[in-house]
Order: sequence, then structure tokens, then C-alpha cells
Amino acid sequence: MKIILAVLLAAIQLANAQSAIWGQCGGQGWTGATTCASGSVCTFSNPYYSQCLPGTAPAPSSSSTVSASPTTTVTGPSPTSTGSGLPFLGGVNTAGYDFSVATDGSFNGTGVSPPVAQYSHFAAEGVNIFRIPFAWQLMTPTLGGTIDPTFFARYDSTVQSALSTGAYVIVDLHNYARWNGQVIGQGGPTNAQFASIWSQIAQKYASTSKIIFGVMNEPHDLPQGTALWAQSVQAAVNAIRAAGATSQVILIPGSSYSSAQTLPTEAGPDLLKVTDPAGGVGKLVFDVHKYLDSDNSGTHPDCTTDNVSVMQTLVAWLQQNGNRQALLSETGGGNTASCETYLNNELSYVKANSASIVGFAAWAAGAFATNYTLSLTPNSDGSDQPLWIQAIKPNLP
Repeated sequence: MKIILAVLLAAIQLANAQSAIWGQCGGQGWTGATTCASGSVCTFSNPYYSQCLPGTAPAPSSSSTVSASPTTTVTGPSPTSTGSGLPFLGGVNTAGYDFSVATDGSFNGTGVSPPVAQYSHFAAEGVNIFRIPFAWQLMTPTLGGTIDPTFFARYDSTVQSALSTGAYVIVDLHNYARWNGQVIGQGGPTNAQFASIWSQIAQKYASTSKIIFGVMNEPHDLPQGTALWAQSVQAAVNAIRAAGATSQVILIPGSSYSSAQTLPTEAGPDLLKVTDPAGGVGKLVFDVHKYLDSDNSGTHPDCTTDNVSVMQTLVAWLQQNGNRQALLSETGGGNTASCETYLNNELSYVKANSASIVGFAAWAAGAFATNYTLSLTPNSDGSDQPLWIQAIKPNLP
């Protein structure tokens, strides 16, 4: 399942104190500080939440209360990115080839092919991106070895079915930065072995414009830190470009299970140093995940948060660092009333801030049964799950 580590980014301040950057500064029922530390501005998000976001406006005096409008913008350094060139993307993960990959990167299975009829089904409803995860051990049974032609033919058939709808496809290596328990570049597979699989995949899709390379699903618990992980990511980026895939977007993930919440303070500063041999950084998009249940694991049917404050912090960080972009490639919840409300709120925010968060892919359909906790798999009669109807479909492009 999915495990997302929650990190507390905002603390309730005393009424007479200033809220720190990223702290809450307003909203219905808020009794804490309504002024922000120097260098940040109290910015309206919704009637329930305003947040101190970095900006150039001076902090208000202690005798005044900020009433920021929804159109308040965060200013930052001159842009260093011209953007990914992607339209706003909304879609779904179609799982199956990743089944039985454990969070330690071990694998014992054959994968299950997602039903290809789902691609036309979802595309007819407005989906324009599919994420298709796979196990590393299926693609290259020997670490650092060549792609297995039988499996690739099977996987590519699925990819082509998705592409045939006109949608983008994320080719997602789903191994948690590991091979059989050992971390890439940190005692496990070498960066060269990691680069090898991406060199081979990139050669296959070098001329396919709507392929997005998802270099790794949910890195976590990196024993030697995020700086070394950024070097591993750089090796994959270099290999993809050297293989001739010079125009496609590459998703670069952080740590703590690709957490959208921890990216600004954890892996993000190191990933900002990753460069693109094809030029610029616009085609290097941060890959983030965020669930909505009580422990952010994506294992419970009920949701307890809409993640809007997390996404606000992420957007501010992206803007402050050259107007970079991220893609929410995993989020979701159960088919419950709480998730219908909270996921709709989250995705509405993402869509409204598509200049920074370019899209989302909900978890998950594909080979999952309809009784899976987070299932988005259509029913046998072709009808959709309640969460899809109430929260996801309204926020598609």
C-alpha cells in the first residue's frame, strides 16, 4: 500500500505573536496570530484558512489584521523555468504490473495486465493522463541487464492502448528507490545500473511525445540522505536524454514516499540542483504524492484532510524557486462521503493552481478489484465508483 510520512509544517501561534512563514494566520474560528513574520504575507486560501506565504510585501504591524484576497500572488525570484509545456492533466493510475512490489523494493510475481478497455472508458469522460506502474524486476530480470522483450511487448501494448486515446502516459518504475531491499546509490544498485534501465526505456519511447518518464515511485528512508538521491536522479535524467528522448517531461521524486508535504524542506533543495542536458529545467517536473486519510498512508476508506494547506505550501515553494512545476501523480481516498468532500477540495485547488501543479493522477484503477479500499475500477456494468463521480470527474480538464 501507500505510506506517506506526515510532517508538521504549521504551528498555532499565540494571539499576540506573529505567525512564522508557512504558519496559519486566519480563517473562520482561528484564534491565533493574524500577522506574519517579516518576509511573508498573510494570504487567503479559503474561508477556513489563510497562510503566511513568502513574499516581498512587508509584514503588517501588530495593530492591524490582514484581509488578503483570493487573488493575492506570491512574488519570487525571476523565473528560471519556461514551464513543462504540458496542458492541465487529470487522470488515473492503472495498476497491475506493479502488483506484489513491496516497499523494500522486493518483488515476487508476474504482474497483472490492466484491462485496456478502461483507457477508452476514462478518456471518454475527460481523462488525459494515465500512469502505468511496473516492477523493475519484470522489466529487467537481471539488475543492470537488458529489458526482457516478452514483458516489454506486454507492457508496451498497454501503453499504446492508453496513448491511442490521445492521453499522456507516465511510464512509472515502481520500486521505492530499491532493488530487493537495497537503495540505489546507497549500498544497493549503482547509479549506472539505475541509468541503464532508463537508457533502454528511453530508447524505446524517444520519438513518442506524450510519454512522461517517472523515474522512481516513492523513495523513502534513504540511509545516506537526499543529496546522494539527487545524484541518482541526475544519472537517470542524463541517461534518458543521452538515449535520444530530449523533448519529454521527466518526473523527479523526492523522499518520504514522494511526499508533497516534505518536498520543500527535505529533498527539494537537493533536487533543485538536478540539471537537464536538453537545456533549462522546465521539463524536469517534481513528482509528488499525498493521501487524505488519518495517517497519510492511503490505506483507509475515510479521509480526514483536504491537503489544501499542504498544496499551498508546495505552490509557494515552487514559485519561490524559479516558478518550477510539480505533478500530483498519486492521491486518492475511499468511496466515502468524507473522501468525496475532501478529495474534491484538494483537486479543485490543484486545478486552480495548474501553473504550478500541472495535474494529477488518482489512485487507482487498472487490475484492482472494485472492492479494493481505494478502487476507482469501473463496475462490471460500466458505471463508475462514487469517488470518481463526485470528486475526480468534476476536476478533470
